[in-house]
Amino acid sequence: MQRQLADLKPVAATAAAVQQEQGLESGLGLQIQFVSQPNVELAFQSLADERSKDSRKKIELLSIRQEGEHTYANVFVPDGKLEHFEKYVTEYLEEKKDKNGKARDHKPLLNTIESIRAAELRALWTDDLNLLPDNPDETFWWEVWLPVRGDRQAVVEDFRKLAELAGCRVDDQQAHFPERTVMLMHGSERQFSASVLTLNCVAELRQAKETADFFDEMGVEEQREWQDDLLLRANYAADGDAPRVCLLDSGVNRGHPLLSPLLAPDDMHTVDPTGLTDDTANHGTGMAGLAAYGDLTDVVASTEPVSVEHRLESVRLVAAGGANVGPAALHAQLFGDAVALPEIAQPNRKRIFCSAVTASDYRDRGRPSSWSAAVDSLASDPDGAGQFPRLFVLSAGNTDEMSAWAEYPASLSTNLVHDPGQAWNALTVGACTSKTNTQNQSYQAVADEGGLSPYTTTSATWEKSTWPLKPDVVLEGGNLGDNGFGPIGMSSLQLLSTNNRPQDRLFTTFNATSAASALCARMAAEIAAAYPALRPETIRALIVHSAEWTDAMRAMYLPHGAPNKSDYAQMIRHCGWGQPDLERALWSAGNSLTLVVEDALHPFKKEKGKSPESRDMNLHALPWPREELEALQNTWVQMRVTLSYFVEPNPSARGSISKYHYPSHRLRFDVQRPLDASTEDFVARVNAAARSEDDGDTINPADPNWYLGDRQRHRGSLHQDVWEGTAADLASRGFLAVYPAAGWWRTRPALERYDLPARYSLVVSIRTEQTEVDLYNAIAQKVAIAT
Repeated sequence: MQRQLADLKPVAATAAAVQQEQGLESGLGLQIQFVSQPNVELAFQSLADERSKDSRKKIELLSIRQEGEHTYANVFVPDGKLEHFEKYVTEYLEEKKDKNGKARDHKPLLNTIESIRAAELRALWTDDLNLLPDNPDETFWWEVWLPVRGDRQAVVEDFRKLAELAGCRVDDQQAHFPERTVMLMHGSERQFSASVLTLNCVAELRQAKETADFFDEMGVEEQREWQDDLLLRANYAADGDAPRVCLLDSGVNRGHPLLSPLLAPDDMHTVDPTGLTDDTANHGTGMAGLAAYGDLTDVVASTEPVSVEHRLESVRLVAAGGANVGPAALHAQLFGDAVALPEIAQPNRKRIFCSAVTASDYRDRGRPSSWSAAVDSLASDPDGAGQFPRLFVLSAGNTDEMSAWAEYPASLSTNLVHDPGQAWNALTVGACTSKTNTQNQSYQAVADEGGLSPYTTTSATWEKSTWPLKPDVVLEGGNLGDNGFGPIGMSSLQLLSTNNRPQDRLFTTFNATSAASALCARMAAEIAAAYPALRPETIRALIVHSAEWTDAMRAMYLPHGAPNKSDYAQMIRHCGWGQPDLERALWSAGNSLTLVVEDALHPFKKEKGKSPESRDMNLHALPWPREELEALQNTWVQMRVTLSYFVEPNPSARGSISKYHYPSHRLRFDVQRPLDASTEDFVARVNAAARSEDDGDTINPADPNWYLGDRQRHRGSLHQDVWEGTAADLASRGFLAVYPAAGWWRTRPALERYDLPARYSLVVSIRTEQTEVDLYNAIAQKVAIAT
């Protein structure tokens, strides 16, 4: 290591001289790469040294990549700071101790390092290595992640200067995160490699994303009388305080008679370079029909009145066919621009944003991208300290290859959720199906009724301990038929929606996770219409809380006998929490009760001279009718708990290694147990758990009756779990605690976000078998008296 550091000195001096000559202002220095010992975890946290007040002179950990049996950490070392690591090695060799005899030889760090070297261009690549072209002269769009270093604009200008000197083209679009700026650059590896000594202002490199192709139109003959009859039966919300479903898609043709009553001309927007707002891809109009009415197959055939209590907005996000025209678009900024337009036009509306535009691949495997992190940022509203959050309903992305369909259901475990569906704060929607009638005896439906749609994607092989459980829920997405020669799409197995060219045909078939996400956005709008004051976090929680697995889903993923916690987690990674139900989301039944809490806490505090530490825990009393529950004794009862909150994202490649870097904060819940002799004992136990801050703790055997348990359920920013036991046992569970766990608001004190409050929504319900005891009325009387 001494020799390797000595070899780096002349390289660092040359780099600083070149950078000075080019007038770079974001700090002089060299990127060096630390390589771990084989199959040894690199102590990468100790590589950074950010004590300097001048951000340009801080030793900064830029990115981490795991490849094979080695971990690679890229570190920016400012000019003259190599001596920091030389001192480490010297003290290691001298086995140095402090005045108290404690070791200061840095063994925990240095024993994990195999080599130290200057970082080459490929060392900055944190995407799938197969995506970097073999031909170094092949030009493509790069996604470039830049550090901030106290002056975001200075770093951006330095990068532009370097890219232009290399003959590369930099796009004007930018996405801003607390410690990163993301931009797009067009050029080749050879062009960019010419600037390797000056790449001190690049944290990591990835390949820019392309959007997926939209589904081809599938024709269905419908009669105009059906539409006219529906219009006669329909009652529409007034253009006032009604919530909106804002579609970020391919535009909408509002000339369709079923859509024009719900979509005003002023509510049509575009960020597409063409300036057009209409739908030439026959996708956004289909999304609009489902978001307004649901599956029109049932609606047009019915004779019942139809009431639509919400309205629509549209932002054309992509051009026809789903392909971006001209330069590749940085979807992170594209989403931000699309969200801004309707909010600027009508800032006081309550709206649910819905998008089925996804990347064409799933290479992120749960890792945050600039696109998904932008969704998380928009949802959490960091600029407004979380006071104006947004709800995003995203499709999980589709499996659309016949070769994969032929392997159903095994294909579901290998076709993964597409970017940006991994966004922590979004409600990510997969697809199930109840459509099995092919209307053709030669064909059989591929998926059983109630099973997962062959179109859907999952998080089955995402890294289990770090990334969220996705999708969150599944809704109808259609099915496939097979006559022995391979699966195909069939009109009878699809949903029906509005066609983008109503002068030619009024209806079209629609399917996959696009359809499912539109249906979910409709449900969110219906909840918002029924309860206008609810937070976005609460609407998300109610939808997931209302979801249940079908018998077919359970048969697909739960073994016979007693499933364990890993079995349930694997089912959720395929099916989410199941299919949501609007009635369950809105109402309690006689044998069930639902408690909804909207609250906040300050997760962290910082005292002068100390590092930030945990601050608040909230204790919620569960107002169950204790006497009625005790009277039921051994009657089976189920308690479901959902905790929903939004995190402020801090995306970088180091966040893909540590679960503490990406979310601003994390929250957990715990419920009082029979073994907690008193409320004080419960509080003491939760405080001890909070202090440990260790997600790897084994499940407490004293409380085994949860589907997931505390080890599995704390993923992402929406936590749900189900407990099953006796009514008498539940009667003793009188309190629930919500408490914080570490995030970058705490671990990155230099960013000064540790004083911010964290909002959350908590939904808790109990349900018993049908008995003569009316739980709802028992508590309704108490609530009325308290009010």
